[in-house]
Amino acid sequence: MASKAPRENIDESKLTVTKPKSKAVGLPAVTNALKISLEQMGPLRSVQTLLAVNQVDGFDCMGCAWPEHDKRHTAEFCENGAKAVAEEATRRRVTPEFFASHSIAELKTRDDYWLGQQGRLTHPMLLDEGATHYRPVDWDDALELVAQEIRDMDNPDQAVFYTSGRTSNEAAFAYQLLVRGVGTNNLPDCSNMCHESSGSALVETIGIGKGSVSLKDVETASLIFVAGQNPGTNHPRMLSSLEKAKKNGAVIVSVNPLPEAGLLRFENPQNPVGMLVGTELTDDFLQIRAGGDQALFQGLGKYLLEAEGAGRTSPGLQTVLDHDFINNHTVGLNAYLKQLEDVAWEDILEATGLTMDQIKASGERLLASKATIVCWAMGLTQHKHSVPTLRDVVNVLLLQGNIGKPGAGVCPVRGHSNVQGDRTMGIFEQMPEKFHDRLDHEFQFLSPRAHGYDTVAAIRAMRDGKVRVFVGMGGNFVRAAPDSETTEQSLANTRLTVQISTKLNHSHLATGRRALILPTLGRTERDTQRTGDQRVTVEDSMSAVHASRGRLKPASEHLMSEVAIVCNLAHRLFTDREGHPLPNTPKAAWLALRDDYSLIRKHIEAVLDGFENFEEKIQNPGGFVLPHRPRDAREFDTASGKAHFTANDLEYLRVPEGRLILQTLRSHDQYNTTIYGKDDRYRGIHGGRRVVLVNESDVAELGFENGDMVHLVSEFRGTERRAENFRIVSYSTPKGCAAAYYPETNVLVPLDSVADVSGTPTSKSVIVRLEPASAGSHE
Repeated sequence: MASKAPRENIDESKLTVTKPKSKAVGLPAVTNALKISLEQMGPLRSVQTLLAVNQVDGFDCMGCAWPEHDKRHTAEFCENGAKAVAEEATRRRVTPEFFASHSIAELKTRDDYWLGQQGRLTHPMLLDEGATHYRPVDWDDALELVAQEIRDMDNPDQAVFYTSGRTSNEAAFAYQLLVRGVGTNNLPDCSNMCHESSGSALVETIGIGKGSVSLKDVETASLIFVAGQNPGTNHPRMLSSLEKAKKNGAVIVSVNPLPEAGLLRFENPQNPVGMLVGTELTDDFLQIRAGGDQALFQGLGKYLLEAEGAGRTSPGLQTVLDHDFINNHTVGLNAYLKQLEDVAWEDILEATGLTMDQIKASGERLLASKATIVCWAMGLTQHKHSVPTLRDVVNVLLLQGNIGKPGAGVCPVRGHSNVQGDRTMGIFEQMPEKFHDRLDHEFQFLSPRAHGYDTVAAIRAMRDGKVRVFVGMGGNFVRAAPDSETTEQSLANTRLTVQISTKLNHSHLATGRRALILPTLGRTERDTQRTGDQRVTVEDSMSAVHASRGRLKPASEHLMSEVAIVCNLAHRLFTDREGHPLPNTPKAAWLALRDDYSLIRKHIEAVLDGFENFEEKIQNPGGFVLPHRPRDAREFDTASGKAHFTANDLEYLRVPEGRLILQTLRSHDQYNTTIYGKDDRYRGIHGGRRVVLVNESDVAELGFENGDMVHLVSEFRGTERRAENFRIVSYSTPKGCAAAYYPETNVLVPLDSVADVSGTPTSKSVIVRLEPASAGSHE
């Protein structure tokens, strides 16, 4: 039997600190995964569920977007994937009786861990205006309430429709059609807060905002940079691919402010030798100063240019640079080379915190490489200068022709399991005209063309009283967004907040005047509609689309699938009492789409390139791979028809004396805003989360000692934000840099501190000072 949910919040006074680990996965990971699975699901349900994860006839893991091989292991999941599955397939339930017993005020005192551990939501719930408790409401009344609030709006842009990256392709496509039928492009999503910088840089430079590599490329590369990423916690199955690459002779360079156990040594639980011996993955560890990655890649480009001038060569070339590729497939080289000549090595070294010998060593790795891949995640995307940083990553790859050849390319590693698929389906506030034209032709209406709100713009609009209705399709918006207090206050300005959710979280407590919780099926659960059991599809980080089918009995008979929620709401909004389409709305048979998801796939096939014969293609065990012209043919959908070198001024943070650069990050017992447990065992943190990791010399210079309690105070444009009662942990970080867990520290991230071009919050470069906790509380 599953264990009961915890009765209290995490007791931070019981936090202990041990030496960080130098290896990852292995037997402890297996043991912990099984422990949590048994606690949440019990033995029989654990076996039934875990053996179906990522199987060709099972369901796609909701934990991350790392792809699978056609040939699957019996246990095709990692520790954090098992945790994600266990949390969704838990036997714990949050019933109407729970809400009757707990007021909103009381629930607000509970931490993220406690809320998430209570279990699955079972009934639609309504918070009336002025009420202290949610009460149950039937589905018809709930959906009519949403529809009426939308009908009563003065203009379509008074509604905001947020999306989590766990949403399936079918639900996402129906959702964006609903939103555009309402008349707005206000479609903020979780990608705005994570990989928007990647998409912005890649669309500009290579013409498509997606990675260009396959699993085979990763496993056959000569050189792999893993920058600003912690695969051991965030994408553990990636370690298996890096292990294969290593055994095939690859060199791996890790670039990160913190040493991460998973990139040091990987003990593969899928085979006995891997468990006993393990594999050292990282050849070179560059402990870079937070935000110094642009300087590193400019330094690498400069090193290649100087080597070219010295008459050196790279494998298979008579020179260092691939002039054939550059001449035939790129533009903009001269401006980029001029910028490299002008940038000073002194600035590069200051920005990176590295030595010249370290950068030269990585430059030599590039010179010796036949095929190079750069992988990255949030460590590169959440700075003010993230888009220029990623342009400079592309620049270095273009110099040696590392786009569109085996074992080479760009590899942004996405988090949520279908965040890339949702964007493909149209979950974006500024889709291209081609998409709108095809959508309009397929559904015989005129979709809005004006760009909508991204996540930060949506919060600002709610803050300014411009939004009447907020709808969240999955996720935990209030805890994922920056500037937590401002976000909560902004949601309170709306008339209605609607959260389509599987589990309880803080977004259910940051409400408009009225609030709805609409409980939905999880990916592990059987989705039965009038035409029978349905399946959905997802797209992974490498553009592969495949089917997912849940097997478990739903947690409650009162759950509705995301597709059904969207289609039922759209039917109310866009049809008259006789079921005829209203003027100027999408001509879709909404109830038929609800009953048979294959009909949605037919519409997707008509609107989007690469989905021809969609239904037939997903019969294949591994699904199919969407076209990617730079990867497939070295063709680029840019204005010039070629890849673009770019000249980018070097940017990096210059931190005032007595201040630190804080990066927010996850613990190991965490996936995005979901807290699975109290530990971060790889970093040696046990039983608590309110810690700040600081370089030992900074601790002393700032007048503190290891273990002291402090308040974190961020400073931005004369405004301070506070996160109180954190324990200092002396840790291996670059001098001047610190780290702490989100969502607890999202309160420190200013709403108006965003990346240029992409608008992504700067969660990896927050300027903070430390105050002694004894200085008093500022609740």
